[in-house]
Amino acid sequence: MHFIPEELDDYVVKHTEDEPELLQQLTRETYQKILQPRMLSGHYQGRILSMISKLVNPKNILEIGTYTGYSALCLAEGMQDNGELHTIDVNEELVDFQRKYFDKSDYASQIHQHLGSALDIIPKLNKTFDLVFIDADKDNYSKYFNLIIDKLNTGGIILSDNVLWSGKILDKTFKKDDTSTPALIAYNALLKNDTRVETVLLPIRDGLTISRKI
Repeated sequence: MHFIPEELDDYVVKHTEDEPELLQQLTRETYQKILQPRMLSGHYQGRILSMISKLVNPKNILEIGTYTGYSALCLAEGMQDNGELHTIDVNEELVDFQRKYFDKSDYASQIHQHLGSALDIIPKLNKTFDLVFIDADKDNYSKYFNLIIDKLNTGGIILSDNVLWSGKILDKTFKKDDTSTPALIAYNALLKNDTRVETVLLPIRDGLTISRKI
């Protein structure tokens, strides 16, 4: 979804930091071998994630929704030398693919994969986090927020992806079997109204929210 003319969008990408070679390789192989390759964060959003992480300089990062590992590698670029990134996904078939690229990176020993439901795994993580990226099943975004808010350090950042949902969050007549749209509408309201965070929703790609714990 483009919020500005495509020609201008192309200009924006062209004048953004180049995509690292390892991530170019990951993108190519994802498009060759993996279903739904559009789920990748991609060059432009990946550089945004990297920049935010570098500004935050987190010790511990939590990612909910790994897919093929692109966003994890972007977030890891800003991690402290002794930091850790914990990433959670339910797709067992992608674990080896993710690990292949994690092991090729400079952060191999710092990235920890967790397989299973984030609703089950998050309560078992005995850590606090400086940066959290939510990019998983939309129906559970609010539940993820409520699970992680007490594990987020003061001043910590939550990044939430796909919060504009191709504009469907404005549709008041969504289909009865569409559970994701109302879930995201409720989640966006939660971030706006929860006094524990301050939030800015950015119209980047499919919508990216930055929430800072007060």
